[in-house]
Amino acid sequence: MIKAITFDLDDTLWDIWPVVERAEILLHAWLTTRYPRIPERFTPLELRELSQEVIVACPEIAYDRTRLRKEALWLAARRVGYLEFDVESAFAVFFLARNAVEPFADVRPTLERLARHYMLASLSNGNADLRLIGLHDLFAFSLNAIDVGAAKPESLMFDRARQRLAVQPDQIVHVGDDPEHDVFGAAQAGFRTVWVNRTGRNWPGGLRADAEITTLVELEPVLTDWES
Repeated sequence: MIKAITFDLDDTLWDIWPVVERAEILLHAWLTTRYPRIPERFTPLELRELSQEVIVACPEIAYDRTRLRKEALWLAARRVGYLEFDVESAFAVFFLARNAVEPFADVRPTLERLARHYMLASLSNGNADLRLIGLHDLFAFSLNAIDVGAAKPESLMFDRARQRLAVQPDQIVHVGDDPEHDVFGAAQAGFRTVWVNRTGRNWPGGLRADAEITTLVELEPVLTDWES
C-alpha cells in the first residue's frame, strides 16, 4: 500500500527558469543603483556563471545553491574592486523574486486531494521557500539539498525523507521531472517513481520510471491502479 508521496519542486510544480531569469534581471537592476561597477562588468548570465568558478574552487559546497549565489556575488564584487559588499541584501532581492513562481494550474487542486489520503513531502535540490510560494500547508515537511548536505540523486535526501515518513521505501512514490535526479535517485532508494514530462521530451535512456505523466491530474489514476 502506498502511504506517502514525495515531490520535486522546480519544473515539476512550476516552470522555474523564466522566474530565475527575471530574478537575475531584478538583482542586476538593484546592483546598478548600489554597486554599479558589478553590472558594468557582468551581465546577469555572467553573474550566474560565476557559480561554476566557485564550484571548481570549492566543490564541497556545490549542493548549496544559496551559498553558491552569495559566493558568486562576492567574487564579482572583489573583481571590480569593492572591499565592502552587502551580499545578504543582494541575495534577498534575488531570493524574493526567485520564489515569485506561479504553480501549474493542476498543482494545488491535485495536492489538496492527495493530502487527504497520503502523507506529502517535498524534496528539492533548489532553495525554493514554500511559505513564500504559498504551498507549505500541503506538505508534512520539506527537505532540500541545503538541509541534508547533499543533492539528488544521492541517496541522503531520500533516506532522510523515508526516516521522517516512517514507512518502507516501496510505500513511497516520488514524483519529479528530472530523469537522473528524481527517477534514478528515487529508484535507487527503493521508492516507486513517476516521471512528470510536461513538455513531451524523449526518455534519455537508462532505468525508466514506473509511470510517466504529463500533468499531476494523471497521477491519481496511476496511484489507484497501483493500489487495486
